Amino acid sequence: MNKNIKILIIKMSAIGDVIHTLPALNAIRSHFPKAHITWLVEEAAFDIILGHRGLDRVLLSKRKKWVKQLFSLSFFQGAKKIYRFIKELRKTNYDIIIDFQGLFKSAIMLALARGEKKIGFDKGMEHAEYSHIFYNYRIPAVSMEIHALKRGLILLESLGIFCKKIEYNLAIGGKNRINLEKLLKSKGLEQDRMIICINPEATWETKLWSNKKFGELADRLFEKFNANIIYTGSKSDIKSILEIISFMENPCINLAGLTTLKTLAALYEKTDVLITTDTGPMHLGVASATKVLGIFGSTSSLRTGPYGENHKVVKADILCSPCFKKRCHTKECMEMISVDHVMGTVDKLMMG
Repeated sequence: MNKNIKILIIKMSAIGDVIHTLPALNAIRSHFPKAHITWLVEEAAFDIILGHRGLDRVLLSKRKKWVKQLFSLSFFQGAKKIYRFIKELRKTNYDIIIDFQGLFKSAIMLALARGEKKIGFDKGMEHAEYSHIFYNYRIPAVSMEIHALKRGLILLESLGIFCKKIEYNLAIGGKNRINLEKLLKSKGLEQDRMIICINPEATWETKLWSNKKFGELADRLFEKFNANIIYTGSKSDIKSILEIISFMENPCINLAGLTTLKTLAALYEKTDVLITTDTGPMHLGVASATKVLGIFGSTSSLRTGPYGENHKVVKADILCSPCFKKRCHTKECMEMISVDHVMGTVDKLMMG
C-alpha cells in the first residue's frame, strides 16, 4: 500500500502556520517514503513549500482573488477559475486527507476533495468553525496552549506516524542564495561584520512595538556588536520602516519589499540574531536555523512563539496579556517592553 498511497495535506495559510506544518510533512514522508503527497495551499505561503523534497505536487488556491472576482464585473472569469480548481482537486482519489488548518475554509476543501479517510480534530478546538463535521476520522480535541507545531504532530500520532526530529528542510535553492548575495552587495553589506536582522512589522496593531524604540535598539545593537543592521519586511512595511530608520544615528540596510520568502530565508540563514514581532518571518527565521528573539504582546508565545530551545521571547508581565485582540486603546503590553529588556535578551542569545 505504501507504494501507491495518495495523501493530501491541507494547510492553506498563513506563512507561520504553513511553516509549523513542515515537520509534519517530513514525518509523513519518512513514514511513507514512496507515497504520492500533495499539499493544498494559498498564495501567501505558496513559495515556502514549492520545491520541497517531501512533496510530489502543490495545489494552489487563489481563493481571495477568485472570490473578489465573483463580486465584480469579472464574475464569469472567477467562476470559471473556481470550477477548474475544484475539477483539479477532485481528479485524485486520496487515501488520506489531513486538515491541519481546522477552519471552515480548509474543511470545505476537504469536503470537495475525494478521499477515503478525512482527518482532523474533533469538536472542542478553539476557533475550529465547525470543521469537525466534515471529517470521518476525528482526533480528540487538545488544548490550544500546546504549541501549534506540536498540535499538528498530535494529528499524525493518532495515525501511528511519529516525528523523530523537528526538521523543516526549506527548499531555498542556490539561485535564491545567489540573488541574495547580489542584493546584499548592492546595499553595501560589510562582510566582516555580524548580521542582526530586525523584522518590526505585523498585521495586528497590538503586535507592534514602538518605532522609536526599534530605532534606539538598532543603534545600540550597531554600537555594541559592530553589526550589519538589516531591516526586513514587505512592500506595505516600507513606510513604517523608513520612520524607524529616521530615529537612527547609525547606518543600516533596508530590504523591505525587496525579498521573496526564499531569499528572506537565505538571509536568515546568514543572520546571527533575528529580532521580530509575532509574524510569519519569525517562524521563517526558526526554520532557517537562526537565533530568534520574538517580541510578544497580545498573543501567546506558548501557542505560536519561536519553536525550539535556541530562541527567546520578550513580553511584559501584565494580567491582560495574552488577550488575542487585534486592537487596543493602550497597547500597554507592548508599551511596557523597554529597549533595555530587549538588549538584555539579545545578550543571552549571543551567549547561548
